[in-house]
Amino acid sequence: MTPALVVFDLDGTLLDTHVDLVDSLNYTIAALDLAPVTYDDLTHLVGHGAKVMIERACKLQGHPLEPEKFPDLLERFITHYTDNMPGATAPYPGLIDAMDQLKAKGYKLAVCTNKLEGLARTLLERLQLTHYFDAITGGDTFAVRKPDAGHLLGTIEKAGGDSKRTIMIGDSANDILVARNAAIPSIAVPFGYSDVPIESLQPTHIIKTFSELTPELVDELIDTADLRNAG
Repeated sequence: MTPALVVFDLDGTLLDTHVDLVDSLNYTIAALDLAPVTYDDLTHLVGHGAKVMIERACKLQGHPLEPEKFPDLLERFITHYTDNMPGATAPYPGLIDAMDQLKAKGYKLAVCTNKLEGLARTLLERLQLTHYFDAITGGDTFAVRKPDAGHLLGTIEKAGGDSKRTIMIGDSANDILVARNAAIPSIAVPFGYSDVPIESLQPTHIIKTFSELTPELVDELIDTADLRNAG
């Protein structure tokens, strides 16, 4: 039987990245002589990629982003963010223990994020977490990205998993929707960057901390999904 696969979102799920993302964003918009923004201004956009954050920050400042300026701004953001990794970014409490338990049971792990794949890989490498994952895919890995099912299904294929033995863990609408679109059970965490109560997204299950992410829970969710699909 194919081992179970647990797929994680990155920002706001695996890692608390908001301090460094907002810092790089403010460094970027300083090139436009714009005042800094705060995490509270951008909470629900932190996990949606640099382009969305830059556009939103400019809009907040009453400075519509001119399309021809975006490539230079994106390069400025990526350079600053990469040069300062990992900065204040850290795994959420309990994550490492949970992943160790899953790996000890032979489960596969993967990352499916809308962050650029190169940034995701560099960050995970500098945090010495890369060895946990059988696949790491980003918003530019495929022709589509979350919440398109193709992003998650492509990640499963790269990890050598089976969609019928996979769960998706995330903190936002994109994560719950991509799981639903791929007909895969979802686990939501409430400590990430969602702009709505996580319960309103109707995930399959919610965990308050990673201490609740056990092999038994993964098996239960997969078995329940199998029974539901069989019915």
